[in-house]
Amino acid sequence: MKKLVVAWVVTALAATGAAVAVLGLLGNGLTGTDSHVLSREDVREALATATTRAAVTAGATPSQTAQQGKLIRSAGGTVIASCDGDLVTLRSWSPAQGYSVDEVGRGPAREAKVEFEPEEGEELELKITCVGGAPVSRVGG
Repeated sequence: MKKLVVAWVVTALAATGAAVAVLGLLGNGLTGTDSHVLSREDVREALATATTRAAVTAGATPSQTAQQGKLIRSAGGTVIASCDGDLVTLRSWSPAQGYSVDEVGRGPAREAKVEFEPEEGEELELKITCVGGAPVSRVGG
């Protein structure tokens, strides 16, 4: 009986040791957290890099901003539109609750439009054009 207990303890220790070794090789240790701690210099360098990236993104050229699109809200729903010169393109559209999309003219064109149709009542037609390189909307009839 004593031999069985000793064999069981040796097996348990071997299995535990193997598990700890495998977890160590995976790099997460026994607790699942990374043991790498950043120094103050590492933190400063990471923050400087992040600040530089944010400044570059904030200083984007107007054509890059135009390609991303402008969010336009209306009672019938929202539209994201962008301009390339005087041509407008609808990137996406989403009806508001209680509305559905009836018709879309996505462009590129001098005028794009989305018709939002309510469950009851008159439809809302959103017309979008480019003025000064930026999307401008108006509700049409």
